[in-house]
Amino acid sequence: MAKVRARPDGPPATKADRRAQILASAREEFGKGGYHATKIDDIVASAKIARGTFYLYFNDKRAIFEELVDRFSAKLGLAILRVDPNDPSRSIEAQVRENIQRVLQVFLDDRTMTKIFMSDALGVDDAFDAKLMSFYDEVGKIFVTSLVDGQALGLVREGDARLFAYFAMGGIKEMLFHIVTKGWQYDTVALVDGIFFVMERGFLLTAGPRAEAERRAEADHQRSLLAPDGGAAKRPKKPGARAR
Repeated sequence: MAKVRARPDGPPATKADRRAQILASAREEFGKGGYHATKIDDIVASAKIARGTFYLYFNDKRAIFEELVDRFSAKLGLAILRVDPNDPSRSIEAQVRENIQRVLQVFLDDRTMTKIFMSDALGVDDAFDAKLMSFYDEVGKIFVTSLVDGQALGLVREGDARLFAYFAMGGIKEMLFHIVTKGWQYDTVALVDGIFFVMERGFLLTAGPRAEAERRAEADHQRSLLAPDGGAAKRPKKPGARAR
């Protein structure tokens, strides 16, 4: 592999090493100042390279920012797997929890990129916004398709799968944004438990069709206890109260 000129204070570096060095410096600078406030001069100063060296690897600031976001998006995409209801070795609950944990791990392992991805990536320019929204749409489609499949198998409650999916995605995104920007400290296991708790009481039926049938029967029973009274349900009598 071709070598680049060694720095006076360090050993020779390969082109791949130099590129990684510039990317790492750009990541830190974008994390501190955001996309619009960060200048190429900030990046080259942090990387301790000449400005001309930067242009040997990247055309401009947008190009290096795009590569950082693309790499992070790729990690996220690899973390999201379809749930297989026919897998005899893992329950639905275990697979859902594993998916949640993998996604959280990508975000929490690199909080700087999480901040960049969630607060700085949108608004770079129209083309970049369209690219980012396309990524979110692809993730949303995977989630929606999984929920629709789950509904057919009795593992997800009836309802609008797209609303379920984007409600969950939005909640997780907002939670992570505050964790990385405000420095909230949470154990990953506790986060997985909390997210799964909300999902299970919202649209997941990890126990299968029987659990849904029981839930419906209970809901029907509760409705049967409420008699219409001018459009409003009767209030239950207080213990010891006399009938009039």
